[in-house]
Amino acid sequence: MLLAILIPAYNECDLLPRLVARVRATPPPLLPDGTACRRVLVIVDDGSTDGTADVVSGLAQDDDIIAVLHENNQGKGAAIRTALETARSSAVGDPRGTDLFLIQDADLEYDPSDHQAVLQPILDGKADAVIGSRFLGLSHRVLYFWHAVANAQITRFSNMLTNLNLTDIECCSKAFTREVATRLSIRENRFGIEPEIVARLAKMRLGAGPEPTGSGGGQNTPHPPASRRARIYEVAVSYAGRTYEEGKKIGWRDGVRALWCIAKYNLWSR
Repeated sequence: MLLAILIPAYNECDLLPRLVARVRATPPPLLPDGTACRRVLVIVDDGSTDGTADVVSGLAQDDDIIAVLHENNQGKGAAIRTALETARSSAVGDPRGTDLFLIQDADLEYDPSDHQAVLQPILDGKADAVIGSRFLGLSHRVLYFWHAVANAQITRFSNMLTNLNLTDIECCSKAFTREVATRLSIRENRFGIEPEIVARLAKMRLGAGPEPTGSGGGQNTPHPPASRRARIYEVAVSYAGRTYEEGKKIGWRDGVRALWCIAKYNLWSR
């Protein structure tokens, strides 16, 4: 089973090599039968200006890394969209495409050692998508009070429209099956991708049963008849947030955009 780790990167020339080293030092997630997933890292440099593109190009010499370079900065959502499209295709080195998809930020705020836990509900056959939460009991760095207040309100507003009971829709750690990833379309270019994904998952309907493990897939695979809602799980993840001095990029305008995206993708947009 092939796992694609989708890594958007913008101006992270110092942290990206450390992240890759940490991923490689973390054992690949195990299937229920004890078999390890094969793992490929799909890294998208989003028009960095600090040398990250050179770092990504250098990393691409390794067999377990696929690199894509955006000529201009487009935003995190655009980088994840590119990574997702790349991982859905045979570019991952497997003509059948990818079985599992997991989003991992390049800034080390999220720990690769949590990958097994995030993927476990999918590997156990219970979930089609998993969303991480920084507020379910694992360690997290204590930072901004008003960020926490804003996140709680954004999550509450999203839950009202999706009828889900999530605790942290802005968590960047998310995982999907191939069927979900094939149906998932992303329009947001910046941080609005988080509420957009949640809204799309809440509306998504999938085939009657799970696809056979390790079966083919990719962008052109026909969908099975849609007959059930996507099964969504939430899993605790640790969090080592950064300050703005350390390179944090999200701002208050992104919070306002998140509210707009919640309304847009739940009420008006398909």
